[in-house]
Amino acid sequence: MSLTTHGFDEAPLGAYLRDALPGLEGPIRLQRIGGGQSNPTFFVGFDRGPELVLRKQPPGELLKSAHAIDREFRVQRALRQAGFPVPPVLLYCDDRAVIGTPFYVMERLHGRVLSDYALQGVDARERRAHLFELAETLARLHAIDWASIGLADYGRPGHFFARQITRWTQQWHASKLHDSDDMDLLMHWLPSHVPADDETTLAHGDYRLGNVMFHPTQPKIIAVLDWELSTLGHPLADAAYSSLPWATERGVFEGLRSLDLAALALPTQGEYLAHYQRCSGRDPVQPFHLVFSLFRFAAILEGISARVRAGNAAGEDAAEVGALAGRFARYAVDIVRTQG
Repeated sequence: MSLTTHGFDEAPLGAYLRDALPGLEGPIRLQRIGGGQSNPTFFVGFDRGPELVLRKQPPGELLKSAHAIDREFRVQRALRQAGFPVPPVLLYCDDRAVIGTPFYVMERLHGRVLSDYALQGVDARERRAHLFELAETLARLHAIDWASIGLADYGRPGHFFARQITRWTQQWHASKLHDSDDMDLLMHWLPSHVPADDETTLAHGDYRLGNVMFHPTQPKIIAVLDWELSTLGHPLADAAYSSLPWATERGVFEGLRSLDLAALALPTQGEYLAHYQRCSGRDPVQPFHLVFSLFRFAAILEGISARVRAGNAAGEDAAEVGALAGRFARYAVDIVRTQG
């Protein structure tokens, strides 16, 4: 077997896909899609046939429950049938003999992925509409009857925050290179401040601007991407997480903090969350939800750092991303001290 720069032999994959999907002819061509630290993703092309996207697990030993490719495939198939905007998924393969890990394939859609909440490449007159569309689409997701579309066993209803705090505390301890006073404070504060509300919806888990695709010219979302962390969860966790760039600096995932939002024709964090509240009919996001989201993301970033140390990180900038865990923990501690 001859490995390419992608870490696996492309020939068996090409043969597998030509056999499994109609209309594919000629040699396979792969292009790694940059960005993201989750499951490696590739554009897939042939001389003839539809354009495809492939997502696979990273190689090497993984944390328990991480990179569940089968869950990504399942939830997108169910949501597509329910009329929610996701790419059409075509096949799932758990035969490691093909490329070394499980993977799935979906149709490639053409649109705009805008990771920067400042939306510098968007007409200023349409910036608010793009961000409000992000909130509206999230409200649509949270309105779906998850049991009726075959996802009754997709997670455990109820007690979401308590379970998640335990999970990410454990993953922090499994991944951390150094102790952190900030993370210790958060792991102590969060369990005693869980709100009484215990609603369950389908939750994306990584809902943000960079994980949606907009129409080529309109402020309309045509696909929500990257369902790796999806589960049955609390809707306000998604809403709070999607608003975190308003709390971070430009050097931290292109945040909006300290920018003149009015001059840039951008909504404030409060306006964005109020729009989600209006569309969903739910209670407002509280400081707890923001603290939880920042704590969880810090644990995720530390996991990326652990994958760097193990040599199986998914993104080329994973070392820099992993180093930001402490920044997000500090953002959360600042909220606890000023608002909590």
